[in-house]
Amino acid sequence: MVFAAAAVVALVVAACSSSGPATPQSKMSFFITSVNPGKGADFGGLAGADRYCQSLATSVGAGGRTWRAYLSSTATATSPAVNARDRVGSGPWYNVKGELIASNIDELHGDNKINKQTALTEKGEVVSASGDPVNQHDILTGSSPDGRALSDGKDTTCGNWTQSGDGSAIVGHHNRMGTNAPPASMSWNSSHATRGCSLDALKSTGGAGLLYCFAQN
Repeated sequence: MVFAAAAVVALVVAACSSSGPATPQSKMSFFITSVNPGKGADFGGLAGADRYCQSLATSVGAGGRTWRAYLSSTATATSPAVNARDRVGSGPWYNVKGELIASNIDELHGDNKINKQTALTEKGEVVSASGDPVNQHDILTGSSPDGRALSDGKDTTCGNWTQSGDGSAIVGHHNRMGTNAPPASMSWNSSHATRGCSLDALKSTGGAGLLYCFAQN
């Protein structure tokens, strides 16, 4: 009897350890950051924002991919503009549950699947939004609806993501809802400008300084 029981246990262990289909988290290539690192819209530029996405992905076992923040930056005297859409690879992208967000870059900027239920954090958590006790649906992007940097002469990127005081940045609504007139309120990546670049200023318009992160590869 003892030997029979041991054999059953061995079979169960073998079955559980056998290779199978990839788990949803192993497919994750998109998430919203669960928290701001503490300096509002100052991430130390695009490179710093990318490192932050990479660190959060690594914290949940998804650091084997190259992660990029979905952020645009405007042109300066020494560097050209950078478009968010050119930084995030070609897709497809999936959330932590393995749900498809978009198959390619055109779908991402067209009929994508980003909404409150699918735009989850790296931990698989829903980000609070309109109607919740705390509204955090403003996600920093600095981008136009088609994912490009704006060239209207205004600050749309909080000094290319180096400012945590004065300034402004374009945000999108991950829940595709808002109080401003549609279609802007329904835009996941280009809804309105913030009142400033500090965490308090970002909170005042319905955000928490969160980012979209995409796996580039």
